[in-house]
Amino acid sequence: MMRGYRPTPVSNSTLSFCGTDNSSAYKVDNGLLNNGCFLDALGVVPHVFLLFSTFPILFIGWGSQSSKVHIHHSTWLHFPGHNLRWLLTTVLLFVLVCEIAEGIVSDGFNQSRHLHLYMPAGLGILAAVTSIVYYHNIETSNFPKLLIALLIYWTLAFITKTIKFVKYDDHGIGLRQLRFCITGLLALLYGLLLGVEVNVILRRRYMWFPYPTEVKPPDDLQDLGVRFQQPFVNLLSKSTYWWMNTFITSAHKRPIDLKTIGKLPISMRALTNYQRLRKAFDAQMEDGPVPLKGSRWIWRSLRQAFGRPLLLSITFRFMADLLGFAGPLCISGIVHHISSDNHSALPPVKLLGVHFISSEAFLANAYVLAVLLFLALLLQRTFLQASYYVAIETGIKLRGAIQTKIYNKIMRLCTSNMSMGDMTTAQICSLVARDTNHLMWFFFLCPNLWAMPVQIVIGVLLLYSLLGVSALIGATVIAVLAPLQYFVATRLSRAQKSTLEYTSERLKKTNELLRGIKLLKLYAWEHIFRSSVEETRRQELTNLRTFALYTSLSIFMNAAIPIAAVLTIFVVHVHVQSATDFDLSPAVAFGSLSLFHILVTPLFLLSSVLHSTVKALVSVQKLSEFLGSTEIETDQDPIVQTPANNNGNIKSVYALQLQAKLVNRKNKTKQDVNRNFEQHDQELTASAAQEEEVCIKIINGFFTWTQGCPTLTNIDIKVPFGQLTMIVGQVGCGKSSLLLAALGEMQKISGNITWNSLPKSDSEENVRAHYMSERQSHRKRGSVAYASQRPWLLNATVEENILFDMAPNEKRYKEVIEVCQLQPDIDTLPQGDQTVIGERGIILSGGQRQRISVARALYQQTNVVFLDDPFSALDIHLSDHLMHEGILKFLRQEKRTVVLVTHKLQYLPHADWIIAMRDGTVQTQGTLKDIQYAEPELFEQWRTLMNRQNKENSTELKRKSFRRAMYSRDTLSLATEDEDEDSSTSTDEDSLRAELRHRTTIPWSSFATYLRAAGMLLLPLLILSQLTKHSLMVAIDFWLAHWTSHVIAAQVESAERNCTITRDCEFSHSSYLQVFCVLCGLGIVLCLITSLAVEWTGLRVAKELHCSLLRIIVLAPMRLFETTPLGNILNRFSTDTNTIDQHIPATMECLSRSTLLCVSAVGVISYVTPVFLIALLPLAIACYFIQKYFRVASRDLQQLEDSTEMPLLSHYSQTIEGLTTIRAFRHEQKFKKKLLEHTDANNISSLFLTAANRWLEVRMEYVGAFVVLIAAVASITNALYSQVSAGLVGLGLTYALMVSNYLNWIVRNLADMEVQLGCVKRVSALIHTQPESYDGLMTPAQVPAGWPKYGEIQINNLSVRYDTSLKAVLRHVNAHIKPGQKVGICGRTGSGKSSFSLALFRMVDTFEGQILIDGIDIAKLPLQTLRSKFSIILQDPILFSGTIRFNLDPERKATDKMLWEALEIAQLMPVVKALPGGLDATVTEGGENFSQGQRQLFCLARAFVRKSSILIMDEATASIDMATESILQKVVMTAFADRTVVTIAHRVHTILGSDAVIVMKHGAIVEYDEPDVLLEQKDSVFSAFVRADK
Repeated sequence: MMRGYRPTPVSNSTLSFCGTDNSSAYKVDNGLLNNGCFLDALGVVPHVFLLFSTFPILFIGWGSQSSKVHIHHSTWLHFPGHNLRWLLTTVLLFVLVCEIAEGIVSDGFNQSRHLHLYMPAGLGILAAVTSIVYYHNIETSNFPKLLIALLIYWTLAFITKTIKFVKYDDHGIGLRQLRFCITGLLALLYGLLLGVEVNVILRRRYMWFPYPTEVKPPDDLQDLGVRFQQPFVNLLSKSTYWWMNTFITSAHKRPIDLKTIGKLPISMRALTNYQRLRKAFDAQMEDGPVPLKGSRWIWRSLRQAFGRPLLLSITFRFMADLLGFAGPLCISGIVHHISSDNHSALPPVKLLGVHFISSEAFLANAYVLAVLLFLALLLQRTFLQASYYVAIETGIKLRGAIQTKIYNKIMRLCTSNMSMGDMTTAQICSLVARDTNHLMWFFFLCPNLWAMPVQIVIGVLLLYSLLGVSALIGATVIAVLAPLQYFVATRLSRAQKSTLEYTSERLKKTNELLRGIKLLKLYAWEHIFRSSVEETRRQELTNLRTFALYTSLSIFMNAAIPIAAVLTIFVVHVHVQSATDFDLSPAVAFGSLSLFHILVTPLFLLSSVLHSTVKALVSVQKLSEFLGSTEIETDQDPIVQTPANNNGNIKSVYALQLQAKLVNRKNKTKQDVNRNFEQHDQELTASAAQEEEVCIKIINGFFTWTQGCPTLTNIDIKVPFGQLTMIVGQVGCGKSSLLLAALGEMQKISGNITWNSLPKSDSEENVRAHYMSERQSHRKRGSVAYASQRPWLLNATVEENILFDMAPNEKRYKEVIEVCQLQPDIDTLPQGDQTVIGERGIILSGGQRQRISVARALYQQTNVVFLDDPFSALDIHLSDHLMHEGILKFLRQEKRTVVLVTHKLQYLPHADWIIAMRDGTVQTQGTLKDIQYAEPELFEQWRTLMNRQNKENSTELKRKSFRRAMYSRDTLSLATEDEDEDSSTSTDEDSLRAELRHRTTIPWSSFATYLRAAGMLLLPLLILSQLTKHSLMVAIDFWLAHWTSHVIAAQVESAERNCTITRDCEFSHSSYLQVFCVLCGLGIVLCLITSLAVEWTGLRVAKELHCSLLRIIVLAPMRLFETTPLGNILNRFSTDTNTIDQHIPATMECLSRSTLLCVSAVGVISYVTPVFLIALLPLAIACYFIQKYFRVASRDLQQLEDSTEMPLLSHYSQTIEGLTTIRAFRHEQKFKKKLLEHTDANNISSLFLTAANRWLEVRMEYVGAFVVLIAAVASITNALYSQVSAGLVGLGLTYALMVSNYLNWIVRNLADMEVQLGCVKRVSALIHTQPESYDGLMTPAQVPAGWPKYGEIQINNLSVRYDTSLKAVLRHVNAHIKPGQKVGICGRTGSGKSSFSLALFRMVDTFEGQILIDGIDIAKLPLQTLRSKFSIILQDPILFSGTIRFNLDPERKATDKMLWEALEIAQLMPVVKALPGGLDATVTEGGENFSQGQRQLFCLARAFVRKSSILIMDEATASIDMATESILQKVVMTAFADRTVVTIAHRVHTILGSDAVIVMKHGAIVEYDEPDVLLEQKDSVFSAFVRADK
């Protein structure tokens, strides 16, 4: 209550409607309407009418089905003026609250209570709430006729308020009286609401019109799959995210998945927003030609497409910022009116029998200010969250639109851009993943660009009004330090970019280490590669230290600048004011302190916003360059592509998106049938009969991949209908390029490509029409089933890869599986053909990948099939089966046109037409007989090679029963074991309950692991510095309260003593100022220590965890890599390590700061007003439940957002890699449809996460507002009745405002920390893997020099298994391999051949028996020593990025002479000598710059370099042509004549020349003797093998 006017004590018995202190209150001599009390009573009538008229409908009509009203999706329809009604009702409620407050304050001057001053307003609030609830129920039921009650109510209310307003004016009550203004406002609001109601009648015509307007609800609301309701709910639910309540609480019971969140509303889908963006791009093109370079046109398009919602967000932000200044002003006002009696307000005027107060007197009441502060906070937080939501939603829509735009461009990209390295998959994926996110976050931060300057200007002006010139000096300090912040932010960005480069390099090396881990372990090179990774990690950590330093500086400046600015202001303020001017009051001090908290925020954000703006500018520039890149040709004549025709193409393609399933290729070819018909009419008549039999014809074709010399020259070919055409030639002669040229993938310099389709009838008209329709352009061709040379597979199931979106046909599917011999492979997969094969078919062998690619081409019912070298990864048996059963039988039966590129010349007799390529041109073409006569030399050359290949074919042809998949039996057993584990988990009834319990608890054990890794020195420093810093912050503010309270006390004392200018009355600030300076100085120092401690703790943990992880992974047994997907292990080194490196320290700092600030605030408020603790309990309970529900939902949504982002990015990379295949199949529309599904899934996860964050923040901000209200009311009451100092009241209110700011940050950071600690948990789980036992009973020094010298292998009763939990794969094996002996091992897949070789390297668990090599038991040797003494050549060639020298000899022990000698033996010397750099020539990742055969030869050379006495070869010549293989066989026999060679054979003929043969079956040796001896025994298994082969 205001101190200036003490109300007269009132007795409770004097309570009445018009009061008892005025006898004229009930007199109506001058007319009823001239009585003030009657006017107020008249205002009650409309409210009573509404309450009584709506009660039966609300509580009787809807009471029984209230639960249904909430979810009336089918009838949920907004009436005209919906948002305006809600806004006006909100304003009405605010004005009515002011009317009640004004009535209570006015009533304080009366001797008795006058209920008529505030009771009608109370009823008005009840009626307003009832009206909006009533309206909402009618709206959700779509029954507008019942709105008649509201129409009558608004009419009556408007009339009564207008009468009251007019009568006030008649009696001379004007604008100086607050009640007059309130009455006028109420009359206006009721009038506007009446207008809204009339508008509903006029628009919906539900009354007084014969035919009401029928309006259907939005399509989204009729689709129960749409669960994102933000666009459809009412304004209150929109602003408070009330509709999210059910969603967030249900997440506590069941995890959130894509099914839970449903579909996106139509307006938010990627397709809708892409169309909006495309219109904006089209509009830009209509205005003038779009420049190929520059990004201004893109910015204009983005503004046109998404500018309006951004403008709304900026408006909300302006309103929030303006309301934000209410806090400091109200605090200043409250403290000012508590600290001194205020007599400046005008006294109340008594008219119409009641008191009228001015607005000044109203705002002079501390309680009124407290309520206004509360309402301002509620509104400010609501507007702020609305601004955030609209900005992020717009950003998400923009991201979806741009991602779709990029994908459409990819579908038109020239293949040469990719193959020539102008544009890499990584660059495009970076554009999608990073640059679109940069734009999204720019849109989110964009409102700050406009709001910050206004906020700063208003803040400085208000500070100036409080503090005078010293405020400007303080603002100057902040302004001077702002560029320093920007400098730090720029350096931080550079450090992050530099760190990213080393991170990429480290991940590249880690990826190579993991992919080649088997080879590295077998060669004992794992420590070399580990050292290489660690070296890169050290460089990365150096950059991370720089990053941590600048992060520390940024955190330090954010904390220290406000302290420095406040210190400067108060020092200047004290010295500028004269000694007798006691201007430093609590009101000024704490008002300015609160203003500083507001003012500092935009200055801190400035660096982030500018940084985000720069990133967005760069991203748009990249986008502009990408959209301007070359596209494939669409016409016969080469054209220059510009973005103008790009968008036209995209538009025409994308118009069909929603009808993707209805696209009919045959119909598509009829669109331009008669374009230039007259021009070709005569030509057609003459040539139609000839061309009818030709499917593809290229005349005088010149094609290139890049600008420059043509790759293919003078191409004249024809491909006949329904026949088998083979393309043959040497490596690199242009066979694959010819196929791609026919498909339109190469840039055409000149010439014509003609595609014809088989007419359905033989009529001349049909022939002519089809011929013309196909002749227009090579892009008018139909779908072509294309199997590329390098198999391209989707990250999907085997079945989905074969069907490739075709309708399932079980009979056809089984035929294709049989033809491609895939059934044995499918049987070994964990889930059969439902097994997801991973990205690029990672879990399959090369042969399996190739056969699935061919099976896809066979399954498609297209007229034309292109097979590009489909036999390259297959053995002779599979090649023959596929040729005879698949191509010659299956495809010929269907009369399909087949073009086959192959090196297998033995199949040439089966060809109907042959095209021979040489050096990029056609050497000859025709049937085999034609070529025999035309090119006899070429034919003789072919015949020689055919005979050689047929010889090998005769050895291998009939081994059907022995050919199995690449999956070994032990892998199958692992899969079975995994299945068993899964089934046991699924049958556990309590698993879901346990999982839900686990989801609700924070992983504190992971946090403990994280802190333990920090060490015993940094951890105590971190905790102590944080606690001391926050204690000091509280001490600074307490001292300020103490200081200013003493200033007020001195002021009162001087007034009492009537001091003038005597020294006795002077107040000395010096002692207070000195302590204040010391405290601020210590605070700044502690801010620096704290920020450094946090970042250095994070660095230490990052270093320790990565070091431990890398060490354990390198030492881990192979079992780990066989049972854990490679991607999972790599994720520990990439995503999880990045989170530990950069994100956890920042989150931990923010969480500790927010928590300690809130704890400090609660402590201070409780100290000032202990009664606050009572109110704290319900608020704490509310906070607990809010955070409990939010954390679970937030974690699920974050994981869902991450999990939906991966398929999206994977879809882009898959599309880029398989672009030629997709375009050949004409599956562009289907892939675009999938893209939209992936984009929408990711976007709806992001939108729900955004809505969940807003849900949390609104609730926590409202809790914070209640904290402020309770603290304010309790402080005012204490100050008025318990004489608490004004300084402490100011302190308590300032801290209460801080609570509302930081409360939601605690929960947000807690949720983030929980997700991030999951990374620590996963890394920690891997670190606890049991490593291999590297130590032996012997030390390396005890091993004889030169061991093994002879290479004698003695195996005694050996039994091994892959893991202690698995069955044995070798059982009681006994063998003796003599020194220098050449031994071949054969047997079916799963017989134990590979396990036999791995046992020599101790890669498997030997649980019985022993292996003696040169008399030494290998179990006693250190692993490193053992493995370094042998050589092995694996079936899959593995090369590492680096140089040829590094690949041959990573240990750098061999001389150049030794390396050249090994290359000469491996037939690679000419190849390497031709390379720039020779031995130092570059090898790209995986050896991609060499062919498969060359990579295998390098692996052979690698084994030769080691010169060990024992060599194991695991089908090492599978990828090498026959001529090279025969040379190598001889070389191995001579170069390793004196060494022991163990060959694991998948092809029997390779071991016929061995000294001995071991035949294995079910993990045991069934035969062991010389090949000739075994062949003589007719009942031997080996002879059965050979007999079956003949």
